[in-house]
Parts: sequence; C-alpha cells; structure tokens
Amino acid sequence: MRSPTYGRLWLAVKPHPGNLVSCLLAEELVLAAEANSGVRPWRRTELLRQRWKTLCERRRHAEQRQVQHRAVLAEAQVELQVRTERLQVAEARLATLAADYRDRQQPERPHSQLAQARQQAQTRQRQHARQAQVVAQAAKQCERQQNAVAIVQAQEAGLRERLQRFENENASNPAPAAAVFRLDASFGTWDNVALFIEMGYEVYTRPHDHQIRDSLLGRVGDTTAWTRVGDNADMVAWPAQTLPGCSYPVDVALERFYTGKTLRYGVLLHFGRDTVSDDLPAWFVFFNGRQTIEAGIKEGKSVFHMHHLKVRTAPALWLQEQFAAFAANFVRWAAHWLRTQSYQEPEQ
Repeated sequence: MRSPTYGRLWLAVKPHPGNLVSCLLAEELVLAAEANSGVRPWRRTELLRQRWKTLCERRRHAEQRQVQHRAVLAEAQVELQVRTERLQVAEARLATLAADYRDRQQPERPHSQLAQARQQAQTRQRQHARQAQVVAQAAKQCERQQNAVAIVQAQEAGLRERLQRFENENASNPAPAAAVFRLDASFGTWDNVALFIEMGYEVYTRPHDHQIRDSLLGRVGDTTAWTRVGDNADMVAWPAQTLPGCSYPVDVALERFYTGKTLRYGVLLHFGRDTVSDDLPAWFVFFNGRQTIEAGIKEGKSVFHMHHLKVRTAPALWLQEQFAAFAANFVRWAAHWLRTQSYQEPEQ
C-alpha cells in the first residue's frame, strides 16, 4: 500500500509455491489488503446485480439449447434403432437365402434373389453406419452444450453468492473508503477486472489479453492525433469502450514508445470516476507510479529476502516472511521519525 505519510508499506505476506499463476491469486490479494487495512470501498452491487441477471438470461438460453440438442439426439437414436432393426431383418434374410442356395447347390447370379438380398443388406449397413455417425455427432453436441450449461450455472451461482456477500458487506460498512488498485498485466484478466470493479475500486491496469493491443492498432492511422505523455511515449484513448470478454465498459488507451530504435505498443485500462481520457499525461504518470510497488518487489528479492529462503520448516518460513515485512515497514517508519524528530541544519 502507498501511504501518504510513510510511503510504501507491506500489508500482508503469505508463502506460496513458486508455480502458482499470479492472476489466480487476485481475490486473495485484495481480501488480505482489506483485512489488514481494516477498510474497504462501497461494493458496486448494482453493477453486479445487472451482470448476474444477464448471466441468468444466458443460462436460460443455454438450457433451451440443451433441450433442443437432447430432442435431436433422441430423434436420431430412434431412427438408429429403426435402421438397426432393418439391418437385422436384411442380414437374416441374406443368411437364410445363402443357406438355401448352398443346400440346393444353386449358383448366385447377378439378379438372383440372393444377390438382391446381399445388395439390400449392404445398403442397410451403409444407412446404419451413416445414422450411427449422426447419433455420435448429436451426442457430442449434446455433451458440449451440457458442459456449457454447467459452466454458466456455476458462474451464476458464484455471482449470486458474491452479490449476497457484497450486500452484507455494504450493510456493515458505514464508512466506505475510496481506494485505487493499480495492477500489472499478470493480474489484468477480465475476471479480475470485473471483480475489482464490483468490489468498488478505481481500477488501473493493463490487459492480460494481448489481442486487445492488436485490435486497437487497427483503429489508428497516419491521421491519428497522438498526445505526448513522456519523453519517448505517446498515447491515444477511447473512453467507455465495450471490449470482448470484459463485463463492463472501460476507458482504453494505446501507448507507443521507443526503446532504442524499436517502436513498441502497450495498452492501459481504467474504470472509475476519474476522467482519465481528458488528461492522458496524468493517466500515464499515475499508472507508472506503480514503480514504487515494483521497487518493493525488488527490495523483497535483494534486501530483505522475501524470496531467497534460508529455512525449511513451515513455522520458520512464516516467521521469516513476517520479519521481512516488518523490516521493510520499519525502514519507512524510522525514516519518517528521523525526518520529523531529529534536528537538521537548514542546508542539510
């Protein structure tokens, strides 16, 4: 957390295996921050309720399609049973005629009853095989639709539980805080963006999906009016954009900057009350203020050793991380104390 008084502070630490994906820990991260800070924003339950209703409608449509697919499968299975019976009758007639021809030692001629029965049995076999493929395809479609319904039902149940939880949290939050989350792209999945929006935060992030950058590049051309936001950086922005996969409209900005002779592009996203599209340099500077967070991460790697573990048992690991967080915060507290309590000459 960035404190106006002390600067960068650690709120919580927790040991994790090194193979975990960052984006899966976003909710745990924000809940830990709220638990340790003791404050939280007003949950945006009106947005969440609308999203839940939209998902309920999707679930109803998915269930209707599932009923249709089941009806198609049932019809195909009935037709397969009919063709199976026809095939059995044709094969039984062929076997009877073949035995009769053998007993009478009668040769099979091209237009004899035996030849016609054999041809009919082969036709029934082809019809049965084609219908079996129809049944298999219908069964796959039915299974895919069933999985889709299960996914939507699970999402609906999750949003319903989240809505109830957020309503209870609002009821017990007489003094909601205004807070900003600045996230890098590793946390910027659409699910996480929606979660932080619904939790009431002002969200600044980069998208986890790099296809957004490619689609935005298609919007710019030689006549695009870029705004200079840094020594080697320009931006162009579009407010309140509806993006594929994103549950809510967000402000979108495309960056371009040179690293040496290489021209690179990046994307910024924002949701909240700040009118970031009206002041692109401020948006650029504020988001890149995340460097204080990046400095804290580097500090945990090289100074207080959050990552280079020197112990093995679980209690010792827990203690090491707690002491590392305390040491990092103690530096901030001590620096503030020195500035306010110790005497310094004016020129120092």
